[in-house]
Amino acid sequence: MTTMTKSTRRSRLSTVLALLILAVMLFPVYWMISTALQPHSSIASTALVPTSPSLENFRAAFETQGGSLLTSLVVSLGAVVVCLALAAPAAYGLAQFGLRGSRGIVFGTLITQMVPGIVVANALYSAYAELGLVNSYAGLILADASLGLPFAIVLLRAFMVSIPSEVIEAAMVDGANRFTAFVRIVLPMSRNALITAGLFAFLFAWADFIFALTLNTTDDVKPVTLGIYQFIGAHVSDWGAVMATSVLSAIPAAILLVVAQKYIAAGISGGSIK
Repeated sequence: MTTMTKSTRRSRLSTVLALLILAVMLFPVYWMISTALQPHSSIASTALVPTSPSLENFRAAFETQGGSLLTSLVVSLGAVVVCLALAAPAAYGLAQFGLRGSRGIVFGTLITQMVPGIVVANALYSAYAELGLVNSYAGLILADASLGLPFAIVLLRAFMVSIPSEVIEAAMVDGANRFTAFVRIVLPMSRNALITAGLFAFLFAWADFIFALTLNTTDDVKPVTLGIYQFIGAHVSDWGAVMATSVLSAIPAAILLVVAQKYIAAGISGGSIK
């Protein structure tokens, strides 16, 4: 009984501690939504609980930032397509072809993520100016795809290494070539890892600010991160509208995380199980 009592107390204490940590982590989200529901609110006049909630701020935010949200959606989805189209074959080659120095290549891929984004953005601007990719959807899609590409290659390689080579060899015995085996065998088996890599590539592109600011000199291609930055400058005294814009920009990412959470757990853990 004493052991069970201690175990029960420890479990309850852990639950309470976890709830406290969760409350602290979610409080900024609550404050953002609460402020967005209070029209014409400033930092000093914002109430903890909205007494007269209104959607006026969301209406104003959608009218001014609707185009930026659509731009971010197009750019992020394009970055996912480019990222997976490059990462999947690269990961397959590193995992199944037995290439010399594959570990060094993977390590070098990880090193690329340590380079500051502003350094890459400044280097890209010079190249983009010569290629005519400044202020273009294609240029921003390629730049944002590079944010998730190293992570996608490492994640997909870790998963594809765990695919038995006998399965691929059996497909080739039945007449499939390397490419056919990759498309019809490896990719379907790597679904969870592909969804996970695609989701992170989307989040990287959706949250990008450095490339959006550096590679765009006009408002022709303005993602929501750049839109919020400009919106804050124009509405620094109206934090309700600013918070409403932030809430709208967080909705797509939140929906994707909720829908794909089971695939994320399977994709991340799958590569560690052989």
